[in-house]
Amino acid sequence: MKGFFVKGKFKASVNASASARAAALAGGIAAATFAPGAWAETAAATAEGDLDEITVYATRNPIPAYDYPGQVTVVDREAILDFNPSTLSDVFDAIPGATFDSGPRRTGDAVTVRGLSGDGVLIFLDGARQSFVSGHDGRFFLDPELVQAVEVVRGPTSALYGSGALGGVVAARTITAADFLDEGETVGVRLNSGYQSANDEYRVGGTGVWRSRDGRFDVVGHMTYRNSGDVELGSGADLPADDEILSSLLKTTFRPTDEIELFASYMRFNADSTDPQNPQGANTAGPANELVFRDALNTTVQAGVNWNPASDLVNMNLVGYFSDNSVEEDEVENPRTTDRAVESFGFALDNRSAFSLGGSASLTFTYGGEYYRDEQTGLDTEAADGARGGVPDATTDFYGVFVQADLALTDLGPLPGEISIIPGFRWDRFESSEAGGGFDIDEDRISPKVGVTYKPVPQLLIFGNYAEGFRAPSFNEAFADGVHFVIPNLSAPPGPFGPTFVSNLFIPNEDLSPEESRTWEVGLGVDFDGVIVDGDVFTAKASYYNADVDNLIGLDVNTPAGCFAPALAVFAPCGSGAEFGNTSQNVNIRNAEIEGVELEFRYDAAYAYLRGNITTINGVDADSGEFLEGVLSPNTLFLDGGVKQPAWGLRLGARLTLAEEFDEVNEPLDARDGYAVGDVYAVWQPPIRALEGIRVDLGVDNVTDADYEVVFAGVSQQGRNYKAAISWRQAF
Repeated sequence: MKGFFVKGKFKASVNASASARAAALAGGIAAATFAPGAWAETAAATAEGDLDEITVYATRNPIPAYDYPGQVTVVDREAILDFNPSTLSDVFDAIPGATFDSGPRRTGDAVTVRGLSGDGVLIFLDGARQSFVSGHDGRFFLDPELVQAVEVVRGPTSALYGSGALGGVVAARTITAADFLDEGETVGVRLNSGYQSANDEYRVGGTGVWRSRDGRFDVVGHMTYRNSGDVELGSGADLPADDEILSSLLKTTFRPTDEIELFASYMRFNADSTDPQNPQGANTAGPANELVFRDALNTTVQAGVNWNPASDLVNMNLVGYFSDNSVEEDEVENPRTTDRAVESFGFALDNRSAFSLGGSASLTFTYGGEYYRDEQTGLDTEAADGARGGVPDATTDFYGVFVQADLALTDLGPLPGEISIIPGFRWDRFESSEAGGGFDIDEDRISPKVGVTYKPVPQLLIFGNYAEGFRAPSFNEAFADGVHFVIPNLSAPPGPFGPTFVSNLFIPNEDLSPEESRTWEVGLGVDFDGVIVDGDVFTAKASYYNADVDNLIGLDVNTPAGCFAPALAVFAPCGSGAEFGNTSQNVNIRNAEIEGVELEFRYDAAYAYLRGNITTINGVDADSGEFLEGVLSPNTLFLDGGVKQPAWGLRLGARLTLAEEFDEVNEPLDARDGYAVGDVYAVWQPPIRALEGIRVDLGVDNVTDADYEVVFAGVSQQGRNYKAAISWRQAF
């Protein structure tokens, strides 16, 4: 079984430089960052055992993930299947420094990387940016059955991707024909079904693949249906939920010549649910959180071309994409409908040029440009003008150009080993405007970075990096207006129909500054063969990082004291809007200092495996010295190990997550106890000709039915969960 942790050697030449490795990969990989061909060929090469896990997004140039001067994890298809996931968030225990903090429900999934979330983390689906950000609607509209691999780059990556990459990048690649078909095969099919008890979820799905005999043309189609209900929590309570999800994918690739690859894809995710307006945490429906029929829809279309002639100077990609995300909420008890929709359109051009500087040095330049546009519209049928409070109709345009060099030296004179230096920078300009006038935001930023790796011997890696990142204020933050919430005026006598209400109003802020970060990181890696028995491997990579994040944007909410105590109404009368100080405004409220340690490791042998990670994160408000609420999490240890019996096609495994007590809080009531959660699982792929292509997954998550809290105090997670899945796959 291939593991999901980075493993360091490029087996063809363990002493090859990073640039030489990249050049070797580029020769067999049709494209790089955004072209599906890059991922497809990389996956095929990995499956054949020619190389270890490859990262594309860390440098926009395919290199072994172990050689990256920072932390990046590539989770492959086999690892995803082992989790038998209901959502992609289920596999994130396997990734240090990355978590989902939405709570037990599927709706509201939102990823956090190194303590930063929302607009501070970039999400790519097959290279298309996903710019939808909401306070409670989530960001991850993707079924795990479509995913072939997910890559998480941790730390600022604005030098390559511009605004938003303060915490890092989460990039998912969907399935391709190369993932299903071996050489000589032209048709493939996979049927699957599964069930889990904690939310009474069942799923059915199917994939079909066709490729022409000459390999010039291929098509992939996929569809998955899921249906689930209330969530059984470790506390013994049931959290009301009702989900119905249909996801689909159509992808095609055409290679008219050996030098040109054309590709296009269409992806759709439609989730209908009945849950509270804010479904995150343990929220239940009520007067301040109405029960709604929610319709979440994501449609992503992309097309592009890769040109890779027989030249070291050209390996070029051009890709364009359109992504349409919307969440419509119809209140069950009222005639009110609200909607938020974000459309993203963009294109990117990049190229790689490699130069040989003699037998002991090589240089690769990666450079290009990008334009994308995000446009948001909001709707509230109860508002007189139809505008939704806090969801302004607005547009942001981004322009960026970047360049990165990868200099590799294998002859260091008196020093042993090899060294790689990867500097780069990106210039970005962003222009935001609100529909109907008002003010505009128009700024630019330069984001530099540099990374260094040194291998004194092939088995040891020493690395370090420095990077600066930024995040432009979103249109939700800068232009927010309208009603935020309403509260009863307790200082006024009730009328004939009950208490009178006043409104807290959003106030736009044209003086918002971008969030900015400066991060440095140092680490070590080791990679050994034959540690215990012949043919086994052990790989580990650890780092310490320190980040200064300035001008963090937060919501400043003010309500008049007189609204809650009649005696105070003389000094702070209750009313609506700015006249009474009843306002909410996004402001630059703090400067953060964040530091942490990440370690991931993997041992693999013919009959056993063990992999895991350790994560710590600490942080304070640099101005007040208080802990960073919503950023920190407890120290955790994750282990996944088991035994393999190849002759029977059987694997038996267990996972364990240990978390320390979480007491880095400003309010004692926010503290959480430590916890231990264990899972067991079995995978059977019978090596019997009559059963060829069948895979059976059985497992139990949270075996002890532990009552534990991850998101925040008072939010119990999912209880004991029995899981089963079966799939059948054939290719001809």
